[in-house]
Amino acid sequence: MERLILDTGALVAIERGHLAADHVLPDGADLAMSAVTASELLVGVEHADPTRQPTRATMVEGMLARIQVIAFDLAVARHHAVLAAAAARQGLPRGAHDLQIAASARATGRTLITTDTRAFAELPGVAWRSIGQA
Repeated sequence: MERLILDTGALVAIERGHLAADHVLPDGADLAMSAVTASELLVGVEHADPTRQPTRATMVEGMLARIQVIAFDLAVARHHAVLAAAAARQGLPRGAHDLQIAASARATGRTLITTDTRAFAELPGVAWRSIGQA
């Protein structure tokens, strides 16, 4: 069974219908998201246009109910420290949230599914797969 962690871009692309979940995610995959991704999705609900907010909230709550959320705990923090230091040594700027999501994937031995082809490249020990641009 493939163990996957979905980043925010991937989940938003699926939510908006830009990518079909059944074409992107293998049947029977063990799916998760980081707590950072959950937070980003919830912020999106708060920023949504009032006419779209109820629909968006329902969609996000459905994702949160069906997909395991990986906490940013001490084990993940240790992986984050390694990745942040590696990114600094490489001179490749990385977003703080991207590094936290990558650390969640690395700490749990999951492949990161993303729409971002640059954020996770060359991070040591982070397996990732791009599913296209949203």
